[in-house]
Amino acid sequence: MRGAAMVEFAIVVVPLLLLAMGVAEFGRAFYQYEALTKSTRDAARFLSMYLSTDPAYPVADAQCLAVYGTSPCPSGSATPLVDGLTTSMIVVCDASHTTGCQDATDPPQFAGVPTYDTNNGAASGTPTGSVNLVEVKIKGYQYTPIETFFNLQGLIFGNISTVMRQAS
Repeated sequence: MRGAAMVEFAIVVVPLLLLAMGVAEFGRAFYQYEALTKSTRDAARFLSMYLSTDPAYPVADAQCLAVYGTSPCPSGSATPLVDGLTTSMIVVCDASHTTGCQDATDPPQFAGVPTYDTNNGAASGTPTGSVNLVEVKIKGYQYTPIETFFNLQGLIFGNISTVMRQAS
């Protein structure tokens, strides 16, 4: 009887361990994605208080806020909110910053939406105002797995972006 129980345990323990590791890996990936989403939201909210034409427009501070959770950038070797995240992955798009803003991997709801609209949505005519938008985007973040067993080394999240209206 003891031998049968050991054989049954050996047969069952491998799938159970794989299932537990898979759940942990999925949970960690979900946590990292949500942390990145929140960091873009915080940075976009921070930049929404400024106009992109302000002389002291704090793009670098917003990038640090998205990466480290604090602004300005901490000195020394600070730990990012999510492993592997750097300020070079943070792209800010608004009326003054358009480099790297139009991307084939952007969500379809943002395709063709200008970040600065001088005609207030009208095709022509005198504008009644303008709408300034700021988009903060994380491009090219590579997921870092807990365990390399599942071979998730090359998993790169799609662009994670947040768009908010800027002060006018």
